Amino acid sequence: MNEIKLTEFSHGGGCGCKIAPAVLSELLASMPAGLVPPELLVGTDTADDAAVYRLNERQAIVATTDFFTPIVDDARDFGRIAATNALSDVYAMGATPIFALAVVGMPLDRLPREVIGEILQGGAEVCRDAGIPIAGGHSIDVLEPIYGLVGLGVVDPAKVKTNAGARAGDVLVLSKPLGVGILSAGLKKGRLSAQGYAQMIHWTTTLNRAGARLADIDGVHAVTDVTGFGLAGHLLEMCRGSKLAATLRFADLPLIDEAVALVREGVATGASARNWASYGAGVELAAEAPDWQRKLLTDPQTSGGLLIACAAEALEAVQAAIAAEQGAPGAVIGRLAGGEARVVVG
Repeated sequence: MNEIKLTEFSHGGGCGCKIAPAVLSELLASMPAGLVPPELLVGTDTADDAAVYRLNERQAIVATTDFFTPIVDDARDFGRIAATNALSDVYAMGATPIFALAVVGMPLDRLPREVIGEILQGGAEVCRDAGIPIAGGHSIDVLEPIYGLVGLGVVDPAKVKTNAGARAGDVLVLSKPLGVGILSAGLKKGRLSAQGYAQMIHWTTTLNRAGARLADIDGVHAVTDVTGFGLAGHLLEMCRGSKLAATLRFADLPLIDEAVALVREGVATGASARNWASYGAGVELAAEAPDWQRKLLTDPQTSGGLLIACAAEALEAVQAAIAAEQGAPGAVIGRLAGGEARVVVG
């Protein structure tokens, strides 16, 4: 049997295949107003990471779903990445996952059963690592491989962390380095080294478990995860939801070294350009900033890190929570202040 290259099935891999922000906003704007019960604490209003529904005074259910086409050729790695990415939205709300449902679409006439089995095994491995079962799901026969999860978690309603609660003066912390989308583009072009691939797999399969710890830190005001819209896009959502302006210092951003080398050589995803076209008017770059910096800021991050807005006095506890889960404390990348919702990069 010839080696199966999963990325050859995909028109766009990982979170890079998300619908562009501007198109998504247009589609959602056409939806009729629905029922909004008082128990629905978080819905669609602020483009948050998951829905939150209060069950009682001490418990709320967090529900989300995420799935995509292959970002790598290795079947088990694809399953691991997709599952890690899907559970990230639960952690980003400050919740603890309790179980998942599998979302599976496979071209059964083109993809061997054993390859599909490897994808499912990869997802199951991540869920075991997260301490939860895959309790069911749904599968269909489609043209491109699709895999992901419905993730469900629980959280104290008083401790929910949304993307809209940031305060002026908050420090911004990013828990993972940027550049995963560029690495995936390099992989498809045959330009990614073995070390670069190892870095890509390491970060995309690192669970954002620190999010559950952040729920217990009073000075944490807002959290989101950085995925398909890139750092600039998800930070802009936080600014709009919180009615604040953000200032970043590009030199402080954590970056994957090989991603920097590749983007300087012109390697980037098409999603990066679509992201900029969608929200670039809300992002201010230094006049002398090279184009590769813009591409990193808009780079779609499959299974990216947590973006945290916290009071300065909570910074030590936040970085300790991140380090306890992934060995490194994340990076301080900027601050929030009053003003028009926008992102300024210096």
